[in-house]
Amino acid sequence: MHVIFIAIGSAGDINPLLALAKTASDQGHRVTFCTHPPFAEVIVDCGLKFVPLGTADDYFITVKDPAMWNSRTSYRAISSSVAWTTRVVFDTLEAEADDDTVIAAHQVAFGARLFHEKYNVPLLSLQVSPAGFISAQEPPVLRPVCVPRSLPLPLRKSLTWAMERFILDPLFAPELNRFRATLGLPPLKRIMSSWSHSPQGIIGLYPNWFAPIQRDWPKNLTLTGFTLFDQAGVRGIDTEVEDFLASGSPPIVFTPGSSYVDRAAFYTAATTALKALGLRGIFLASDGETLPKSTSNILERSYIPLSTLLPRVRALVHHGGIGTAALAYAAGIPQLITPYAFDQFDNAARVERTGCGFSIKALPNGTRMTESIKRLLNDRLIGEKCIEYQLLTESGENVCRKALTALESFAGERGRSFGHLSSRRGL
Repeated sequence: MHVIFIAIGSAGDINPLLALAKTASDQGHRVTFCTHPPFAEVIVDCGLKFVPLGTADDYFITVKDPAMWNSRTSYRAISSSVAWTTRVVFDTLEAEADDDTVIAAHQVAFGARLFHEKYNVPLLSLQVSPAGFISAQEPPVLRPVCVPRSLPLPLRKSLTWAMERFILDPLFAPELNRFRATLGLPPLKRIMSSWSHSPQGIIGLYPNWFAPIQRDWPKNLTLTGFTLFDQAGVRGIDTEVEDFLASGSPPIVFTPGSSYVDRAAFYTAATTALKALGLRGIFLASDGETLPKSTSNILERSYIPLSTLLPRVRALVHHGGIGTAALAYAAGIPQLITPYAFDQFDNAARVERTGCGFSIKALPNGTRMTESIKRLLNDRLIGEKCIEYQLLTESGENVCRKALTALESFAGERGRSFGHLSSRRGL
């Protein structure tokens, strides 16, 4: 079986698919991993064939756009990116797919969904975050528009329909339908709820306790758990970090992820809180990033694998990325979340529901950060919940094996669709 993975987004989107791709390769399947060029090194280090989607400049122009990380403008920004990526993904699959191919792709990899529709090549959707499901039963927590869960179900259904009809479809449909017309395919509506996921199968890479399946989610959905992948297999903890961890009380880790927000304000608030509370911290910041004046109680690094670091720290302050939250659950530590855009708000709400942390509702400043960290560390119930959910979090290896079994079963059931791809293309 030749599995082509299509991964679009930041590290939190790429890593769960990369974990599954590595497991598939280790089990003897032929794997091609298609994503943004900045992730090439880690993909090659995992022993996989890498195929770029666009250029590194394309990627950084997108992720460094302030509109992408402003909740008021983020969906308009991502719709422009998706429109461009759709053609790139479709063309890449035209070049890479063969008669033994199964495609495993993110929800926003519209080019993969189009390729399946055009050529009937088996397609499995991989959902890394539950916020991607349009639901009235359990509306995802999104910004700037959110359907309150407290409303009666009929009203939630009406508002959910209106959100897709008047907000999401106008953003995503025009460019998608123009491209569909060039392929001889009819126009679409209700893109995110009725079309973006594969009609053949979906794997949710998170556990049921984090996001129970809802009645109005797709019926062909299997949940496997968090893959818990980072770069621990190829990058370790250096001596200075080891010495810092051993020289005092467990620190607090701060990271805004790959979000290009006001990172200076984030780290300034963190520095203020650590000083006020007499605590130590580790800042995970990009190389060359301007940070507050360094002190002996703070260590700075561009990257440390969280799977090896978090079990040795006291708490994690982060942006609400699904991969980061998953690794905190696995480490059994409290989470303070500062969401900025996309699924981060929904992930934060789910962390709160499990009792393993909470979010700062406004952009953090020194006072908010200090009060929130103090509350996080002093709440005994949060500590107890963290231990409870740590025990419920399966190992990444087990989850990847379960996900691969589901992928293999999916491919086996659709073996009749294999073959004759060349003839369907008219070659």
